[in-house]
Amino acid sequence: MAAHAAIPVRKPFGTHGLATPIIIGVLYGLYAATVARHGGPTTLGQLWLGLVSAVVLAGGIYVLRRFGRALPRELRALAWGSLTGIAVGFLFSLSGASVLSSSGLGLAFAGVNVAAAYYLFYTHEDAAGRPAPY
Repeated sequence: MAAHAAIPVRKPFGTHGLATPIIIGVLYGLYAATVARHGGPTTLGQLWLGLVSAVVLAGGIYVLRRFGRALPRELRALAWGSLTGIAVGFLFSLSGASVLSSSGLGLAFAGVNVAAAYYLFYTHEDAAGRPAPY
């Protein structure tokens, strides 16, 4: 007796990958607006700064999570490290720190994140070099 092959059905749009970028983006935007206040009253410009920061970071996380598997593990780790370093350096610069110290802190965070992401991607791929399905 012949068995029929099951054909997987793809949904045209799913929200299963949107929760994490949105939550991280909102928290980042709120923190950016709070750091930019410097103890004073909240202004409309600070709220716009927080909103734009949240959208940019959430968009970057979404793009890397959605399309990052197409990159080799080295470039994928570099992309995650760059996103992390830019985000941390930007937040530190909002506190009034100098450009040099903000860049140094961002580079330090980026370097640690590149190493950790590379280790994760290297240890979680199969023998054929395909990334793990997470």
